[in-house]
Amino acid sequence: MLRHRVKNYRDGDLERRYPKLGIEEDFFINYGFVTRPVQALMHPRADSCVPAEGRRSWPAARRKQAELLLEFVRERGAVHPREVDDHFSHGSVKNYWGGSSNATTHLLDAMLYQGLLRVVRRDAGIRVYATHEHAPRPIDPAECRARMDQLADIATRIYAPLPAFSLSFLMRRVRYGVPQWHTDWKHALDRAKQRLAHARVDGVDWYWPAEENPADFETADRVRLLTPFDPVVWDRYRFELLWGWVYRFEAYTPAAKRKLGYYALPLLWRDRVIGWANLSVKNRKLQAEFGFVEKQPRDRIFKRELATELDRMRAFLGLTS
Repeated sequence: MLRHRVKNYRDGDLERRYPKLGIEEDFFINYGFVTRPVQALMHPRADSCVPAEGRRSWPAARRKQAELLLEFVRERGAVHPREVDDHFSHGSVKNYWGGSSNATTHLLDAMLYQGLLRVVRRDAGIRVYATHEHAPRPIDPAECRARMDQLADIATRIYAPLPAFSLSFLMRRVRYGVPQWHTDWKHALDRAKQRLAHARVDGVDWYWPAEENPADFETADRVRLLTPFDPVVWDRYRFELLWGWVYRFEAYTPAAKRKLGYYALPLLWRDRVIGWANLSVKNRKLQAEFGFVEKQPRDRIFKRELATELDRMRAFLGLTS
């Protein structure tokens, strides 16, 4: 996603520069990176489990484990999960999807979600944790509503324009970032609809930030290979409304049942997603296979722009050719 939005971004830049940036790993709409001001709007969270476990409170046994682990991290400053596991030997637990997971990893995830810990860096992709403290939770109802509205506006600016169904779904996702206000999301949705610009097109109500004017946007002769989680792609309902075909992320689909590929990248040409690409690297060479909903465009501009996008991908991956 950052390849299209950050000039000269290269694979791994975010992880390498993370300790020096004003960002945190946390759960907002999904798990990922947020700015510290956005994180501050969400914390401290209620005494609830991670979203995949529902809104129930922590059991007493987990809370005791968390207190001991928190003291352990305070003493050491920053810890690798292996160091925690070697000290406590938590064993394994049933994970959110019914399988078995390392209990230490499970507990660290829960403490990160509650804001007791933060990720200070990653070592070979593994999170390294330190303790974290947030400002007291607001108790004034007006401030709580203001925070919820700010989060709603942030989310909308990322994913708009949104059909009404998707806006409602997005607001339900926002509440996972603020479980302490889970009963207020319907009111936040109503307020958001009042603030947002609105139009009805072919029987569908669409919403977007009031400061944006759709007429100001121009279509560029450019090809972009998008990730399955790009804001342009993330809303599958809107995807089908706009482009008339079904895109599915098939990494977890058995190989024999895949229709697009393990990690098919939607192919955006001008203002339409017309197909997908599966990329791989062999002997430091980028390999690309394409599929198209209809016929592949034959004009020279498309061919030129597709080649340019592949060059950008090579630069992103640090490949020479």
